[in-house]
This record gives sequence, C-alpha cells and structure tokens, in this order.
Amino acid sequence: MSTSAEGGAADELPEVAPRLRELRRGRRLTLEAAAQRAGLSPAHLSRLETGRRQPSLPMLLALARVYSTTVSELLGEVPPERDPIIRAGRMEAVEADGWTYHQAGSGAGRAMQPLRVRIPYGAQGDLVRVHAGEEWLYVLEGRLRLGLGDAVHLLDPGDSAHFDSLTPHRIAAAGPGATHLLFVHTLLQSPAAELCLGGGRRRG
Repeated sequence: MSTSAEGGAADELPEVAPRLRELRRGRRLTLEAAAQRAGLSPAHLSRLETGRRQPSLPMLLALARVYSTTVSELLGEVPPERDPIIRAGRMEAVEADGWTYHQAGSGAGRAMQPLRVRIPYGAQGDLVRVHAGEEWLYVLEGRLRLGLGDAVHLLDPGDSAHFDSLTPHRIAAAGPGATHLLFVHTLLQSPAAELCLGGGRRRG
C-alpha cells in the first residue's frame, strides 16, 4: 500500500477511510486518543479518515489493535467462519506487567473476550482500573483480593464476581502463591488491547 503524501493514491482503498472513522466513533474514542494509542499524530489519523492519505500495513495493524478488530475487517473483507473450539495448545500466552494471559476465545469481532489469567503475588495490586463495560471472573486456584469501590472482597477457588467496570476496581493475589482465574470482559466499549494486553510481551 502506498504511504505517499496527499493526493497520489487517495482512491486505492475508498472504503477504508469511512470505516476507520466509524470504528473509532463506535469505540467512543476521540481523534487524539485513538491517534496516541496507534502511535500516529491526530492530523495524520484525520487524513486517513478523510481519504486524503492511504494507510500503510503497519498503520493498519496498529489501528486494528486499537479498535480490537482485524486488518481484514478494516479492509472490508468478509471474515471466515470462526472455529468455536479453542484447544489448550492454541491458547496464546501473553505476559504484561507480571500477569500472564492465555487467550481462551477469539476476541476480534466478538462482544466479549475470555481469558485464563495467572496473577503472581504482588503484581499490579495497587493498579486501579476504571473503564466502560462489564467483567466476570472465576477463581480457579489460589486466593484473590478484589477491590470494588471502597469494598474489599476475598475470593477462594470456586468463587466468582460479576461487576460493572465503571466501578473502580483492583485485582490482586491475596496469598503468597499465584492466583489463577477465568476472566471475561466486554470488548465493544473497551478495546482488549487497553484492558489486558497492552504493552505485553508475547511468550512461546
């Protein structure tokens, strides 16, 4: 794809510009916020959304991650039918700030993303999260400390929680060992890249 200055190849991908704008607005992101997350200037993203400049492949990859979708969807291609079964060997391991995430479903194009999460003791315990959407978690192993607003809850294996993500929340292992969770959060209002996988280091 061409990344030349304005005017040269502005008609090569006529459907991309409005789709970029629709996806950004659908995620309730300002031009400035989306540009910052994609590593672009607001002026450059504005030119992409108005068709005055064509995106390169790295730009499409960055924007697809910001909008929690795929490059194929950005280009208007019909996605293939998803396999509803996720085998253990196909779960990608992603490490971010001490937590380890395993993808337990296909997030792109879905309304929610399921994950299997390992939380070591002392990792991200003071991090307060606030974002649109809902979260559900189920403790598999270890003990979990869940802060919801001013309340603190201790969850044991078999316990679960379902809450509005606009409630300030903190999630941490409550014991000396690691805590293992099943974790599901919505994607339509909050990009997965921001909630769980941003800045992570892929393993394996």
